Amino acid sequence: MAGESAQRRGVVQGPDGPAKVTITEIAREAGVSVPTVSRVVNGRSDVSPATRARVKDLLDRYGYQRRPGALRAPAALLDLVFNDLDSPWAVEIIRGVEEVAHESDVGTVVSAIHGRAGAARQWMTNLRSRASDGVILVTSALAPGLHDELRLLGVPLVVIDPAGAPATEAPTVGATNWAGGMAATEHLLGLGHLRIGFVEGPSRLLCSRARLDGYRAALDVAGVPVERELIVPGDFYHESGFTGCNRLLDLAQPPTAIFASSDQMALGAIEALRRRGLRVPEDMSVVGFDDLPEVRWSAPPLTTVRQPLSDMGKLAARVVLDLARSVEPAALRIELATELVVRASTGAPREV
Repeated sequence: MAGESAQRRGVVQGPDGPAKVTITEIAREAGVSVPTVSRVVNGRSDVSPATRARVKDLLDRYGYQRRPGALRAPAALLDLVFNDLDSPWAVEIIRGVEEVAHESDVGTVVSAIHGRAGAARQWMTNLRSRASDGVILVTSALAPGLHDELRLLGVPLVVIDPAGAPATEAPTVGATNWAGGMAATEHLLGLGHLRIGFVEGPSRLLCSRARLDGYRAALDVAGVPVERELIVPGDFYHESGFTGCNRLLDLAQPPTAIFASSDQMALGAIEALRRRGLRVPEDMSVVGFDDLPEVRWSAPPLTTVRQPLSDMGKLAARVVLDLARSVEPAALRIELATELVVRASTGAPREV
């Protein structure tokens, strides 16, 4: 078919000369998906032996040959794609990816699609016009069709901190967000806090929900009721931490501690407390999540849950480069451990 990409076309030598067969037609006859046939054509190992044999039999029977123009030479280039780049969090991921890329003599192209379908399609158009050894996608949700296009192009994909349960078979790299949320809350409970406010991250993100679940689990284990009024919305940025803290302070019975599910929101909360003449931790303890470089210099230095952001970038880069060499990861879902870092922003609750 004239409209199909070169990667989906092959050549069959018929009695009247060359004819075309498509991967779609092969997939239909084999009873499998187009991406599965594409993986067989590209020599990927993530296909069962029985399926691989059935597809290869059809490819051989029809004399399918990949067009020479569709073969991808090593590009010495990785694509790193974010929703946005306006956070120190993104810088830490980039630092990790760049370290591995430099060691491997591979360049890095960093893009932001801002969560817009049009921007994602434009990025895919740009990718089709050049070579890439692999794509690292950070919390971005590409449309399923774009995932399929990456497969057809033979470009491996790794997702860092997926927004939800991955809809694809791509490997994912994340952190133990639930354990981190539990550790932060247990730390505050251990100091004697029983009313602990929580500033959420975006509810659409798996990491946000896991941190909230960890908070709830710690309270439950301690026999402390989870009070809905102590949980306020946020978006990981400073302003929502500022706003969320003010909402908590305006309660008839405010909390004695706040756990913000990102460092930036924790810093916003500290600013809200400062403007009200309240001291940290004497009047209110504050815990963040991420351990961004700036928080050790905040006033006071922030107690937080260290998320190994740079290491997540390093691991994602190593996995995607391995995939480019047809080396499969040991697991599709990889989580790196979080760690509670206690600094000066937490203490025992003030005696009333």
